[in-house]
Amino acid sequence: MKKYAFLVFTMFIGSCFSPLSAQFFQRPDESDITGTRGILNVRSATYPRLLPDNSMMFKINAPEANKVQIDLGKVYDLTKNDNGEWTVTTEPLSPGFHYYFLIVDGVRVADPASESFYGCSMHSSGVEIPYPEGDKRFYVADVPHGDIRMKRFYSSTSGDWRRAYIYCPPGYDESKEDYPVLYLQHGGGEDERGWATQGLTDVIMDNLIADGKATPMLVVMADGNTPDFEKELLNDVIPMVESNFRVKKSRDGRALAGLSMGGIQTLNTGIPNLDKFAYLGVFSSGWFANPNPFGVKMDTERYYDILEKNKDKFNIDLKVFWLSMGGKEDIAYENCRAMREKFDNIGIRYDYFETPGGHTWPVWRESLYHFAPLLFK
Repeated sequence: MKKYAFLVFTMFIGSCFSPLSAQFFQRPDESDITGTRGILNVRSATYPRLLPDNSMMFKINAPEANKVQIDLGKVYDLTKNDNGEWTVTTEPLSPGFHYYFLIVDGVRVADPASESFYGCSMHSSGVEIPYPEGDKRFYVADVPHGDIRMKRFYSSTSGDWRRAYIYCPPGYDESKEDYPVLYLQHGGGEDERGWATQGLTDVIMDNLIADGKATPMLVVMADGNTPDFEKELLNDVIPMVESNFRVKKSRDGRALAGLSMGGIQTLNTGIPNLDKFAYLGVFSSGWFANPNPFGVKMDTERYYDILEKNKDKFNIDLKVFWLSMGGKEDIAYENCRAMREKFDNIGIRYDYFETPGGHTWPVWRESLYHFAPLLFK
C-alpha cells in the first residue's frame, strides 16, 4: 500500500514538471526584457509586461494558432514570429484594474499567464496599471487592517446555499460596539467576489478609516445573481448579517450601494424601502429607457411614481443619495443622465460625482473611495 501511494505521489509530482511549470520553481532571468512583469501574472509568467508609459506588452506561445488577439476593451491583433510566438504592445492604459481576454482562432479564453477573476460572465484575466506616484489610496499601507470573511447561508428566496463576503474593520473583534453596515453590490457578469477582489474594498476601507475619513463599518458583499434581489437582501442577507455580526439594526445604520446592475438593484430596493436604508449609492448606473437594447423589462415608472408621491419624505429621510459616473465614455452615461433629468423634474435631491474611466473598476474603486466617507456621520 505504501509502495502504491509513493507511486501515485511520484506520478503526480512528475506530471508537474513540464518546461513551463519548471518556471514555478525558478523564474527565468528577465534582466534583458523590456518592462516589468505584470503584478497580476501567475508566478511563473514573464508576460504580460508593463512598460514605462503604462502600455502592456503581450507574448503568447501558440504555434498552431492561425489568429491571436487580445481584448482589453479594444481588440488588438497579435503578430506571429518564426518561433510560433505572438506579440503585441497596447496603447497606454489608465491606472487600476482592467479585464482582458485572449481570442485564439475566434475562441475567447482566459490567459493562463494571468490570475483569473470572475467578470464578464466568465473567468477573465486581469492587468493592474499603477496609480500615479504619491496616490496611495488603493495600495496596502502600514495601517491597522481589517479583514474580509466569507459566510455561507441558506437563502429561502433562492432555495439554495449562498455566500457573502463581509469586510470587518480594524478592531472589530476586540470591540463590543455595534457597527453600521454598507451593503455593496457588484455588476452584471460578476458575483460576490468582485468588490472583495477587483474592487480592493478592504484596502480602500482600511486606508479611509486610518486617515479618519470614514466611520468604521462592515461592508457586506453578497451575490446579486438571484431571482429576486430585493426579497433575498431583506429576508435572507440582512437577517444573516444581523444574526452573526455585531451591527446596528436600524435604517440609520444601513447603507445600500452598487455598480451597474448593482446600481439598478440599489434603486429598485432602496426607493420602496426607505424604512430600511438611510443612504443610497448608485455607481455607473441608471434605469434603461424603454424599450432598452437588452430586452430587460423594467417598471421604472413605478419607482418614479413612488418618488413623486413621497418627494418631501424622500428628501428628508434619505441622508445621502449619491450618483457617480465614469464620464461620457461610461456605457451607462445616457441612462444616468436621463434619470437625473427625471429626478430634477420631480425635485429629488442627490449628489453627483463624475470621474473619467468609463464602465471600469478604476471608476468604481474611485466611487467607493468618495462615497464611504459620507456614511454614518
